[in-house]
Amino acid sequence: MISNKKFYIGALLVSLLLAGVVSFYASSNPDGLEKVAGKIGFLDTAKDHAIADGPLADYGVKGVDNERLSVGLSGVIGVLGTAGISVGLFYFLRKDKSKPSK
Repeated sequence: MISNKKFYIGALLVSLLLAGVVSFYASSNPDGLEKVAGKIGFLDTAKDHAIADGPLADYGVKGVDNERLSVGLSGVIGVLGTAGISVGLFYFLRKDKSKPSK
């Protein structure tokens, strides 16, 4: 039987591979909401949100000129950020706070 630690490390590595490499090959076609907005005719009324100029806007890293590297790096940052927040929440919300889980 595979240990929990090995499983989590494996899952993290697979997630990093998918986000860092495979994500570049995702479809560039518009998502469902954008497609419907275009069909109905209100796509032109869309406005940028408050953090549209942020460092990770548009599935890339601001300042990185290589598109493939920018998209991959953005995915890796997203996976690591999500994993870090999740581990922190799991740590602080666990039932038995007297000892760390195995």
